[in-house]
Formats: sequence, C-alpha cells, structure tokens
Amino acid sequence: MLDHDVKYLKFKTYLNTYCPNCHNSFNVEKKDEKSIDFKAIYKGNEIDLRLSPYLDVFEVESSETIDKGDSVDDLLCPKCSKSLINKEVKCGECGSEVGEVLISAASRLIPFFICTRYGCEWHGLTKADERRIKLKIPRQDMPEQDQKLRVHNYQEVPYGYTTELALLEAGRCLQCKNPQCVEGCPVNIDIPAFIALIADEKFDDAAKKIKERNVLPAICGRVCPQESQCESRCILGYKDKPVAIGRLERFVADYERKMELVKVPVITRDTRKKVAVIGSGPAGLTVASDMRQHGYAVTVYEALHETGGVLTYGIPEFRLPKSIVQFEINYLKEMGCRVEMNHVIGNILTIDELLEHFDAVFIGVGAGLPTFMGVEGESLGNVFSSNEYLTRMNLMKAYKFPEYDTPMPKANKVVVIGGGNVAMDSARTALRTGADVTIVYRRSRHELPAREEEVHHAEEEGIKFRLLTNPVRYIGTDNNKVKAVECIRMELGEPDNSGRRRPVPIKDSNFVIECDMAIVAIGTGPNPILFSTTPDLKRNKWGYIEVDPTTNETSKKFVYAGGDIVTGSATVIEAMGAGRIAANAMHEKLSGKAKPKKKKEPRKKVKVN
Repeated sequence: MLDHDVKYLKFKTYLNTYCPNCHNSFNVEKKDEKSIDFKAIYKGNEIDLRLSPYLDVFEVESSETIDKGDSVDDLLCPKCSKSLINKEVKCGECGSEVGEVLISAASRLIPFFICTRYGCEWHGLTKADERRIKLKIPRQDMPEQDQKLRVHNYQEVPYGYTTELALLEAGRCLQCKNPQCVEGCPVNIDIPAFIALIADEKFDDAAKKIKERNVLPAICGRVCPQESQCESRCILGYKDKPVAIGRLERFVADYERKMELVKVPVITRDTRKKVAVIGSGPAGLTVASDMRQHGYAVTVYEALHETGGVLTYGIPEFRLPKSIVQFEINYLKEMGCRVEMNHVIGNILTIDELLEHFDAVFIGVGAGLPTFMGVEGESLGNVFSSNEYLTRMNLMKAYKFPEYDTPMPKANKVVVIGGGNVAMDSARTALRTGADVTIVYRRSRHELPAREEEVHHAEEEGIKFRLLTNPVRYIGTDNNKVKAVECIRMELGEPDNSGRRRPVPIKDSNFVIECDMAIVAIGTGPNPILFSTTPDLKRNKWGYIEVDPTTNETSKKFVYAGGDIVTGSATVIEAMGAGRIAANAMHEKLSGKAKPKKKKEPRKKVKVN
C-alpha cells in the first residue's frame, strides 16, 4: 500500500474505464472491493498497477513500491498488452507522458489522461466533459438505522454522510455560473461555494461559509424541506436527482461540531442599545445572533422551561436530537445573548413594558394554538392535539418515563388526522410506543404536504395510510374515552385557493376505524395571550400579525415580527429568513441608517385646451 496524502478529483465517482485499443474494461469488482487494474513498466520491470475507482493516480497499490516523484516508463492494457501512452499529449501540470483511457459518460466515451508521474493528478478533461461525468454520478443515499430496529428506539434515523459519501455527492455539483439554488434558499446561502469547499476536503471552511448566512446549519440540514426550496432549483435535477444540498449541510455542521472546530465570534462592537426577542425558535434565534453581532445587548424571552421553541417541543428526538438544538443555543449564549426562560410575554411582561427598557422588540412566538375540526366527540378522553402530544413526548420527555415525571400516553391503536410533517412526527412517535398507527388524510398521496423523506420513513416503519378519508365524528366508550373514528371517503374536485384539488365527500361512504387514541394534526393558529395585553398590534383576518414585508416591522413602532406568527405554519429556514429581514431593518433603524420613505407627490393637473 502506498502511503501518501490523496487528493481527490472533484467529480469523484466509480467510473467505467476502457482501453482505447481493444475497448475492454479495466474495472475489477470483487465483493465490496472496486478498482481499476493496469500493467506498467517501472525501472525496466513489468509490474501490476491498481488504481482506485476514482482514477486517483497510484492511490491504491502496485506489485512494487513506486518512489515519490518517480514516473512509470509505460502503462499497458492488461487485456491486449498494448501501450496506453499517448505521444501527442503531455501532462498539463508537470509535462510528463500520459496514458489514455476512455471513460463512459452521457452515452459517450470520453478520453481521460493519467499522468505517469506519481502524485500528479492532471487529467486533461474539458469543462464540458467534466460536466458530462458529473451527470453520471448517482445521488448518494444516507446510511440509516434499519426500520425493524428503529421503531423500538428514539435514536436519530439517518446516520449522515461519511466523508467518502460527502465527497462523492459534492462532486456532483455543476458549479453553475448563475446558481438558482441560492435563489431558492430563504437565507441565500452561497451553496456552490460551500460545496466546492467540501470537494476540496475543506470541511471546516465549508461550515464557516454556511454560517455566514445560517446560524443553525446542523438543524436546517436535518429538518428543512430542501426538496421544495434550494434543491428544487438545482440544474442537475432537470436531468437527474438534484445535489443533496441539505445532507451536505448537515455533514459539515456535524463535522465542525464533532471535531470541536466551532469558533464563537468575539463581539467587540457595543452600540449601547438593547433588543428584546420574544421566543427562542428559529426566527428568534436568528434575530438574536444577527443583532448581537451588530453590537446590541440581546435578551431572549422563552415561555417554556427549555429553549428552542418548536425545535424542542415539536420535532421528535429521532428526527432532530435535542443535544444539537442545545449546542446551537449555547453558541448564542457564548456570544453574549442572555436567555430568560419561563417568561410568558403578555402575562408576566407586556410588549409596552419591554419597550420601556429595550430599544426594539422582535416577536417570534410561533403559532402554538391547536386547531380542531369541530366535529362530534373531540372532547373525549385520549383525543389529543398534536401540540399536546408532541410536547408531552418531546419537551417533557415522556418517552423516558419514569426517568422523567411525565407518563407516556399509550394506546394499542392510534389514528392520526392530517398529512403534514407534524402528522408524520406524531404517527412515528406513537409507533415507537408500541401502537398500531393509521394516518387519515382527506386528499391523495400526491397532495400530502409532508416531506417525501418523512412519508417514506413512515411507510418503511409500517404506518398505514388511509388517504381520501376524512373524520366526521369520534365515538366514545361508556366512560367517555375514544374507541373509534367514523370517517367518510372523499374524492378530489376542482382546485381551491391553495391550488390543490378540493376534497369532496362521497355520499353514503361512511365507515369506522377502531382506535383508543386519536391525534389531531391539522394545523395551528396564533396564541391569544400576547395580544390580550397588546390590542393595538394590528393582525390580519386569521389572527396573525401584519408586518411591512420589506422590514417585518409591525404596526407598533420599533416592534418587529417574523416566522409562524406572521405567516402561519411554515419551515424553519423561512422563519430564519424572516428573522434576518427583521434584524437588518432593526439595525438600520436603530443605527440611523434607514432611509426615510419618500412621500409620493401628487401629479400636477394639466389643462387641456
């Protein structure tokens, strides 16, 4: 085995290689081992030369050790024994002779040159040929827990990329001149730049590049719907599967954390002004980070006894480990952000009282009020809102009972109403308590709003789906506990305001699903506590806060808002994007840099003769 540092080609892949003379393949595959075998002449002797599947020169082994910096005298095809040296081409890096092989990409055989000098990796591919090769690299799957094992534990399901898988996936990126993926990211991460750093094995630099725009990469890499945001704009996705941007983001964030390379920025600026942030969810954490780096004293007020908002109480451990959430929040604390827990703003303190002590206030309280359907029997025992069920299981650690005081809500047969990510989280959590779980959703699979990955995991784990089905009432026992859900079958009609086809009930198609627990996961609304003491905060017809979309400032001066309390249920990264808009506008206003809006002058009337 040759002992030296290996530099990988940016388009690393298992390439199919062929002799340009006899067109036989050089590839060898034995069990889990893959390589490319040649013969070579070195110091007058014929030797066997084995290259890696990545065509990294002399990476693997040879029958005789090749001295560093030496060149082999000839490269030979092991099948026809003809020389592979192309006399018309010289290495563009060191000037040595090169051997020519053919590689297959996009139904073409492309010349690929192997420098005969040990350690040199020049290959002479044109940009167009590199692009064709990248199109041939398959999207790399993440290793995961076996579905039969994971339903009995609460450990994270995907293990994340290995270094080799991350390099393979990063090699797929086309490095577009006009990257649409950046446009698809709500916080405009420089995606090609961080992926290029991964391809160069600069993992720490890649993590730092992401953090220029996103303070929560380990979280976003796990729970953001990249498939409908950045990855949906990936040019590679038009011909094949898009680059796995989220998985690469998770990889470098985990690498930085595990290798203890996280560096907390030292804040030297001091504006002598203070900002209050209500809520420690994604929007609030983004505002806290940005404003602290601008030199403001920041205090975050959290209503619950743990920070993180929906990241802590809403998303299960097997999808987002709470240790990662707390690590990110500790990062903000080390930056100098102060966090006050068990503070329900609107009750303990009002927004007007905060404005007496702070120069600006940001509201990022989310939308935590449960929504019910208003059908018969919803008040029966063991009919939970998803908020209550997931809060018990996640925030109050019911899944660790009796280590923690909250007992686990248990049942034999559970019905979950809804088709979003929260419904999947509720269903997969209930499954891990030993229950038989059925998801009831009123539209078809095509309209399921949950991430495809979450639906896939739910199906793998054995959760049943009753699609085009809607509950009409809950049936109770004599002691007022739910024992069944009466449903009606649906069919899809014309599209509604959301653009999805409206579900229409099919007359006389009612049927019953037995259950001893039901979880309603059909959405949330704004909690009224904050507004009870701030009636002058303007809201829309759904009860969410109205803001200026360019600044996220509310109807109250120096009060800003963002996230679910403005938009309704949305994604983590969208909440962070809203937080960034608010932080930028807040800083401009407090520092006196904000440009006053010009008043439109009335048009002069022109007399017509």
